[in-house]
Amino acid sequence: MPARTVLLRWCAATCAALLIPLAPLRAEQPAPDDRTLSPYFAVTGAPPGTDALPLKSTRVDATISGVIADVTVRQLYRNAGTTPLEARYVFPASTRAAVSGLRLRVGERVVDAEIREKQRARVEFADARRAGKSAALLEQHRANVFQMAIANVLPGDEIAVELHYSEVIVPTDGVYRFVYPTVVGPRYTSPTEAGAAAESTTPPAAPATIAQPILHKGESAPHTFELELHLAAPLPIQAVSSPSHPILVEGAGADQATVRLPPDRAHADRDVVVEYRLAAGTIDAGVLLQQARDENFFMALVEPPARVAAPAIVPREYVFIVDISGSMHGFPLATAKQLLRNLIGGLRPTDTFNVIPFSGGYSMLAPESLPASSENIARALRFIDGQNGAGGTELLPALRYALALPADESRARTFVVVTDGYVTVEKQAFELVRANLNRANLFAFGIGSAVNRMLIEGLARAGKGEPFFVLGPDQAEAEAQRLRTMVEAPVLTHVRVSFPGFDAYEIDPPQVPDLFAQRPLVVLGKYRGVPSGSITIEGRAAGGGWRKVIDVGNAVVAPPAANPTLRTLWARNRIATLADDQRLHADETTRAEILRLGLAYGLLTDYTSFIAIDKVVRNPGGHGVDVDHPQPLPAGVEETALATVPSTPEPAFHALALLAGCAIWFAARHRKAEVRRG
Repeated sequence: MPARTVLLRWCAATCAALLIPLAPLRAEQPAPDDRTLSPYFAVTGAPPGTDALPLKSTRVDATISGVIADVTVRQLYRNAGTTPLEARYVFPASTRAAVSGLRLRVGERVVDAEIREKQRARVEFADARRAGKSAALLEQHRANVFQMAIANVLPGDEIAVELHYSEVIVPTDGVYRFVYPTVVGPRYTSPTEAGAAAESTTPPAAPATIAQPILHKGESAPHTFELELHLAAPLPIQAVSSPSHPILVEGAGADQATVRLPPDRAHADRDVVVEYRLAAGTIDAGVLLQQARDENFFMALVEPPARVAAPAIVPREYVFIVDISGSMHGFPLATAKQLLRNLIGGLRPTDTFNVIPFSGGYSMLAPESLPASSENIARALRFIDGQNGAGGTELLPALRYALALPADESRARTFVVVTDGYVTVEKQAFELVRANLNRANLFAFGIGSAVNRMLIEGLARAGKGEPFFVLGPDQAEAEAQRLRTMVEAPVLTHVRVSFPGFDAYEIDPPQVPDLFAQRPLVVLGKYRGVPSGSITIEGRAAGGGWRKVIDVGNAVVAPPAANPTLRTLWARNRIATLADDQRLHADETTRAEILRLGLAYGLLTDYTSFIAIDKVVRNPGGHGVDVDHPQPLPAGVEETALATVPSTPEPAFHALALLAGCAIWFAARHRKAEVRRG
């Protein structure tokens, strides 16, 4: 047999052998029109008589007193068409929100919602819809993504839904920051994740993905958004500003101030961020007590020691894991590149580093971490500048590869994830980090105007690090410097909390993590009997041992009739801790406890929902049209975030492509030679 024929057959066999393992991956690609797997662009042209945009406005009224925020969100739905509707709207929320109430207003009638087990609430809602009653159902898809459903919105109806939540706002580096998310970014669903969900026999507590219609780039939200925020503090309020919106401020310099954002459709495409400081930079530290009917609660707020420079700088290894997917195309990726220029450009000569960009696949700057020399830093910056935003967002393979890299035992290791967080694999990512982090820390940077804060905060919590949020390139330098400061000089480590003479129990968090940021320590819990004794916080600062004692006997006890905010916040924190455990080790006992707490304390969870039903039958038969209210594309995000794009090839695929190319070239050359001889 001629040598050329042998070579051609060898090339063909090798290509076939390499292609066979790739075939299942192609089979797992979701159908282009499968809207259960991913967000989709809103389609114009509703049926005649159908109001496809029933949500007309959202208004947020919030009050921050000390460190506790009470927030009421009012959504107004109006049916301007001639056909009854069931309106559905997916919307975001704070990752720390303790949602404790829902109210439905139909004309002059007011119905307060009741908390129910999730499946039972769905049944009651479906029954009310068929009976022709107006009803509202609030469900939690994720800790920071909710869905509101309104049944039997009749032509001409104006139905208002109000939900209430509380959260703790503590200052970081002296800055108090209130964040209200307005839009859910389009989440990428991996084909393998979708396939696993389809094969699972266990029904999820909530949909595994977030599918909602999204408007095209440049289209404003179809509803207006407005906000009014009241601030009350023990000291004069200073430097009230917003890096996201053009706010109006009254009362700056006094101990009370008001922030307003007038109604406008343009406000609803990015998170609302309001920042302020207090005079003298101090905090209102101490203990707040609250007595309920059968339980007593406390919240301790402890100011940490001042940050001091570490006596010695430990050589470190930094591994940067950078999202370059389609949703990062344009403005977000430009911001991420600027951040990395500042992060890498500020490394010390004793440090080493590596860069792992990922989209549908991942690549790396070098097989192993490089010394932070001027030549290697310049090489890394060229490598980063050459990245373009395209493809899917396969976070897990990149994380798995990075966490498995061999470690240099002589160096402290820090992982840094940079992404917009538009994925649906939060649970798997947290599990992966917790199981593989070992002695390293992980810090997460959220990039863009409407970041998935659940992923960023969860990664940092699982990685025993800190979350960062970078709205634009102008913030990149300051945030990079904050990371360097935190890593080189933690505020407090090896933190321990004790309660001598104070009968405290069910403490949250169970173990206080190391404190990297200049931020108060917050401890929530229950207590028995007369409040007495003390709360003692101990730890290790850069200057040596540190100890703080708070006398519980001097605390003010709120009466039982007062707003039971501490009760709600404690339950929310306990549920969040259990949910973290549930993601790591799913079991029926933990699920049952989350359900019990949700029902007992009246809170929205993965397993509980709020349901409000008007008793009046208004639409006999319940006939109508289902409408999913669209939301805008987040500011700065391109339409490539929703485009159907193939995954970025894995490194092995490039070798296959090169081999196939050689085979094709050789075959063509061989044919030409045969023709010439003929």
